[in-house]
Amino acid sequence: MSKYNLVVGFETHVELKTKTKIFCSCANEFGGEPNTNCCPICLGEPGTLPQLNKEVVKYAIKAGLSLNCKIPQEMSMDRKHYFYPDLGKSYQTTQSSRPICLEGYLTLDSGKKIRINHIHIEEDASKLVHDSKNIYIDNNRGSTPLIEIVTEPDISSVEEAREYIEKLQAILRHIDVSDCKMQEGSMRCDVNISVHKEGEPLGTRTEIKNMNSISFIEKAISYEYDRHVDLIENGQKDQIIQETRRYDEKTDSTESMREKEDAQDYRYFPDPNFFVLKIEPSFVENLRKMLPKLPSEIKAELIEDGIDEKAADLLTKYKNVSDFYLEAKKYGDNKIIATYILGEIFRSMETEEEKENFDIKITAEDLGKLSLLQKENKITAHIAYSILPKMLKEGRPHTAYLTKEDLVSVDNTEVDKLCKEAVDAMPQAVKDYKAGKEKAIKAVVGYVMRATKGKANPSYTEQKILELIQ
Repeated sequence: MSKYNLVVGFETHVELKTKTKIFCSCANEFGGEPNTNCCPICLGEPGTLPQLNKEVVKYAIKAGLSLNCKIPQEMSMDRKHYFYPDLGKSYQTTQSSRPICLEGYLTLDSGKKIRINHIHIEEDASKLVHDSKNIYIDNNRGSTPLIEIVTEPDISSVEEAREYIEKLQAILRHIDVSDCKMQEGSMRCDVNISVHKEGEPLGTRTEIKNMNSISFIEKAISYEYDRHVDLIENGQKDQIIQETRRYDEKTDSTESMREKEDAQDYRYFPDPNFFVLKIEPSFVENLRKMLPKLPSEIKAELIEDGIDEKAADLLTKYKNVSDFYLEAKKYGDNKIIATYILGEIFRSMETEEEKENFDIKITAEDLGKLSLLQKENKITAHIAYSILPKMLKEGRPHTAYLTKEDLVSVDNTEVDKLCKEAVDAMPQAVKDYKAGKEKAIKAVVGYVMRATKGKANPSYTEQKILELIQ
């Protein structure tokens, strides 16, 4: 066990799914031809007057409530000043003195609470596009509405960092405020890292900017931890400075970008274009009532229904998947439905984005009814899994693929005869099983399943064979 403690905090920037941008009526869309989805307000040109999008306020409060935050009765907008080509007006409209959400937390599976210092709303900057000779500015992203979720430095391992981000993604997707697609930039993380010995003050922190992959976040944290420890061990602790670094995915390392600014360097002051906004408690309570069940609540229900924890995590990772599962279980067996989704259906999908969208041709009702046939032993699992790929490909109901013969299970009397026949026909497999090779019994069961063309109940068959060879 290392004598050095890792300390991590996150500043997570999340693009909101509002129809329009934060201060104007330009569409809030990803992609498009450069500089075609912007206006003088987006660019902050002189003489323009921004108006705060009410939906942005609603989405931010919903995020705060889902993360157990307090919602103050007043919020205000501030200007954060810095010069960079992607910010033509040389300041960002954000929140500093009075953010919209305060003092929340996100609970990990261990029960540990990662404290949320605050959530504030702000506008995104434009995008810089590089080629071998030039840097171009695409203003389409400018003034996209963001929330920034700032944690306390409560994370103490790479595993906790991954779990925090994955749970945060799941929550924000379930309440439908963001798609959290890191590959498209709709969720980006600034990771603050420091190292110290047990019982000593926190070390000097470094910030890794604009991380857009959970895998990269894990690698960057591990690299920075090792770098800090090596410097401390070699008597070079003074070389750990407060700075902003970038992660190089080609070398799995970080490199310095610039010294980290302090708050006073940004010269925050109230934005004169905006009044202090009053937030009525009744407004907040109405939003609270509109919130759907959160992933943690759904997961608890699934586990109570007999779904194991790993499967429950996968079923609640994406809202569309959990919605489909909850609808399908109304018509069938929840465990069998979970097996269908996590097995055949997920295998038919090549990317995480396909799983997130979960746009399949099978209806929840039809999948539920298929599971019920299997549950009631009217069809076997073999038959169910033989028609699932056809249903996924063609979109026809399960009844279109089931023949009269499929629906008739083999009589147990016939199965009993075949089990005795299988035991007599496969003495070596029986001998292997009795010698401790438990998997050998599967070969004997397979004999019966082949003889019945997959129609025998495999559980009954195995039980009967075990009775015969005891």
